Amino acid sequence: MKYLVALIMGIATGGAVAFGLLYFNPFMSTSNVSPIMVSDRQQFSLNYSAVAKHAIAYTNNGESRIAPHPGKILQLWEPPIRQTSALVVKLHDARNNPVGIGIKMSSNSERTRVLNGEALADSVWHVFLPNEGTLLIAQTENYWNFLRDIVVPAHWNSGNGWKGNWHGTLTNGPGALGTAVVHGNSGIYAGLESEAIELITAKAYSSTAGPVAMTGQLIVELPAAGDELTATSTRTSRR
Repeated sequence: MKYLVALIMGIATGGAVAFGLLYFNPFMSTSNVSPIMVSDRQQFSLNYSAVAKHAIAYTNNGESRIAPHPGKILQLWEPPIRQTSALVVKLHDARNNPVGIGIKMSSNSERTRVLNGEALADSVWHVFLPNEGTLLIAQTENYWNFLRDIVVPAHWNSGNGWKGNWHGTLTNGPGALGTAVVHGNSGIYAGLESEAIELITAKAYSSTAGPVAMTGQLIVELPAAGDELTATSTRTSRR
């Protein structure tokens, strides 16, 4: 019996040590600074609420801690899309003026490697800006820092929540420098090929309901030859 107890304690201790190394390993921290943040090119930002109940619509497989909104919206429970979520939000410019609608489709990535600090999702934004045009933004996101800094502490907290001030970059590719790919589809953005990143600012998170106070931001970079695009835009450039 004592050998069995020793074996169980050894397994438990080993598991705790492995989790500690995984959670606290500083070499697994991914950078929150994107090249776009220090770029000299023209940029514009689109802001949105990342709280599901503030969205126009949000849905998933119905089994996530984040409940679909509104309550009677259809859920994505079919096997091919069970790992997919859909978000429809109002987009605002840097002055908080409403400028359009964004639709984000996101799916868990098979390339996720938690041991490497990679909790990946593949997502696509369809951005509709009336009187300006439409954009498609395709990206790979890494949620490792978000999970480590916010989600796990929220579960450890006796109040089942996390509060603070966290700001980080989600975008992790597919661009060589960790940026998203932007394709202009219509209007003044027709033919545009550029880069973008998605940022998250979190202030409160619930382990039972998900984000409580959280905003997102898309920063789209315009190529040097695209300065004329901003001349006819009704929004304010970030730079």
